[in-house]
Amino acid sequence: MDPTHLHAFILAGGRGERFWPLSTFARPKQFTTLFGGTPLIAQAVGRLEGLVPPANIRVITSADLVAATREALPALPPANIVGEPVGRDTAAAVALACGLLRRDDPEGVALVLPADPLIGDVPAFRAVLADVADCVAREPAIGVVGIAPTYPATGYGYIECGEPLPSPRTPLRRARRFVEKPDLPTARAYLQTGAYVWNAGIFVWRADVMEAAFRAHAPEWLPLLARPDARDALYPTLPKRSIDYAVMEHCGDLVVAAGDFGWDDVGSLPALARQFPADPAGNVAIAPTYALDATGNIVAAEGDPRATALLGVRGLIVVHTPKATLVCAQEHAQNLKALVATLPPELR
Repeated sequence: MDPTHLHAFILAGGRGERFWPLSTFARPKQFTTLFGGTPLIAQAVGRLEGLVPPANIRVITSADLVAATREALPALPPANIVGEPVGRDTAAAVALACGLLRRDDPEGVALVLPADPLIGDVPAFRAVLADVADCVAREPAIGVVGIAPTYPATGYGYIECGEPLPSPRTPLRRARRFVEKPDLPTARAYLQTGAYVWNAGIFVWRADVMEAAFRAHAPEWLPLLARPDARDALYPTLPKRSIDYAVMEHCGDLVVAAGDFGWDDVGSLPALARQFPADPAGNVAIAPTYALDATGNIVAAEGDPRATALLGVRGLIVVHTPKATLVCAQEHAQNLKALVATLPPELR
């Protein structure tokens, strides 16, 4: 398709509570430089180079993060950093993106992307996005980029894939259904069938097709789609719901690509062990660390040079920042969001 009609909307409104204290409300995970020395949001924009013109890349974020996002992305036009007045989950963000695309380029194709995953093979990532965009430009379908599962993950939603579709490069299939995060036996069964992919939250669509999907399944969001510039007044009236629940789970015409490009959502602190090497005792140290009779621990710091000494401990996560220190058993890391909710606002 004509690249001038390809647009990207990067969703960056999350607060990354499960990555606290490396992620805080004032400086969420998309600003961390722990992975590669540049903010994750800058990496998300950078890997679109050669695929989407910079003028066609927008970031949808919280209104209070607009200034910090513009500072992290000086190459984008300031107007392309779009603030949401209140958080209403991804259904509102996608409706806003659809309204902006319909207003500015009714024939355009949108890529909706999360702000903070890591991508190991960027050329392969671009190729998958390009192939799905070509597909939805030709037919009235919504494209979904899933991730070929490598282990029976229980922390991701899944998409069941159906019959294959003609495609010269990236394998495409019809989607049968979205399924919620499974328990371990179910995840193992999904992995064995080869018919499921992880839901990575990457969607590709034409404005008219997405508008029709909202009209059919989630009409509450149509006023925002029709009047994206009135978002300050409209957002507080909207339900708080994900695009999966509001629209995708109800759509009958979805095209799925199983991506294999080194994706990692780094959604919680244990993900650090997938991205950094371990010592012979299995400790992953991303900060000065001294260990004796300690195994399988993760130590990290950002903006804080203090050393950590570990003695006789196993399976801990220790994170230092200038504001706080976290000590957490790895098996409890998925509950970190609940801990953050109990903290005083200045520490969140």
